[in-house]
Amino acid sequence: MSRTLALFDLDGTLLPGDSDHAFGAFMVTLGWADADLWQRRNDEFYAQYQAGRLDLAEYIDFATSVWRDRSPEEAAAAHARYMREVIEPMMHDSARQLVRQHLQAGHLCAMVTATNEFVTRPIAAAFELPHILAVNLKRDDQGRVTGAIEGVPTYQAGKIDRVEAWLAEQGLSLDSFDDVVFYSDSTNDLPLLERVRTPIATNPTPALAAIARERGWRILNLFHT
Repeated sequence: MSRTLALFDLDGTLLPGDSDHAFGAFMVTLGWADADLWQRRNDEFYAQYQAGRLDLAEYIDFATSVWRDRSPEEAAAAHARYMREVIEPMMHDSARQLVRQHLQAGHLCAMVTATNEFVTRPIAAAFELPHILAVNLKRDDQGRVTGAIEGVPTYQAGKIDRVEAWLAEQGLSLDSFDDVVFYSDSTNDLPLLERVRTPIATNPTPALAAIARERGWRILNLFHT
């Protein structure tokens, strides 16, 4: 078993933008959402997230409302186009190489993101990350997304709970590793950053950069030109 666990936040960390907010904007591009009312509400939720006061349950209900009544085929086709037109141009070689270095070293690697599973599973696959912990979406008896969250969301302290539960399923814990590395850009991830052995403030917000400097954490900037 690898003696290192490498965990990666997604938005602002491996991507120089927010995949969740961008997916909402893409729904407007497709004509599935109102260009004024829906975009304004999407922007409001994003500002709340950046301020660390997002009501995640309310946001998930809102964010999935625009696509969850579409057929699975239609939703999948829209996501495939979103990957081509929005996400792939945002995927920098520097971020791909960071992930690749950990994988080639034989480290156990996972994406841990507060964005929902529908948006992020294909992105994790594009980064060749074998494991993803995302916000799970509740489904009804027919398998349709309801707009509610299933289980503990991977948001703020919930990321610790989900990582520990995932490891426990494998008979492991955070203490099973010689090193646990976590890359994140946001103070929303302070609980997990403080829990791991090697926190790395990656493309950090000014608030996280200040904390990292104060605590002597490594600061990594992937997207400087």
